[in-house]
Amino acid sequence: MRKNAVVKVMTPQRERGSIAEAMEGVLKNLGEDPAREGLLRTPERSEKALRFLTSGYTENLKEIVNGALFQVKTDEMVIVKDIEFYSLCEHHMLPFFGKMHVAYLPNNRVIGLSKIPRIVDVFARRLQVQERLTQEVAEALEEICEPRGVAVICEARHFCMMMRGVEKQSSSTTTSAMRGAFKRNRETRQEFLSLVQKSLG
Repeated sequence: MRKNAVVKVMTPQRERGSIAEAMEGVLKNLGEDPAREGLLRTPERSEKALRFLTSGYTENLKEIVNGALFQVKTDEMVIVKDIEFYSLCEHHMLPFFGKMHVAYLPNNRVIGLSKIPRIVDVFARRLQVQERLTQEVAEALEEICEPRGVAVICEARHFCMMMRGVEKQSSSTTTSAMRGAFKRNRETRQEFLSLVQKSLG
């Protein structure tokens, strides 16, 4: 290539009405040049990322569980702690992330342990608010397992508080959902809380 030659950058053709095309407009409105080398594929990458981060809309709980329910004569508490999750706040479409602690009291039927984090992901990978996310996980487990009780505690940090607005980097939010025996029975609830206490905070 001869010295000082101008390299023509080809802007990718994008499908009309696609997320990528819309993102190209967003970049222009921000004062950027979508044809700049570093941004050439950014609209497509953004679309791919958004589709993954909201893939919970297309997930089917029945297919996720895939029959992994087993008859077991037990009525003792089952807890899966420290389930990491990543979601998008529906108000600003900024990330919030954290961990969940999920417990249930079997009614002679248990679910495969790996299915519980997958259920969390189904609802986390949507535009969300933490309060609804916590309730939806509890409702799903209640519907699938028909247990004597369900408990969910969710702890999260929100980029909409950390990067903008009040800009408080150390703050976190905790929400909970108690169903069945966990709501009615104080001792059962306290047992759950004591078992997850080391993970809280």
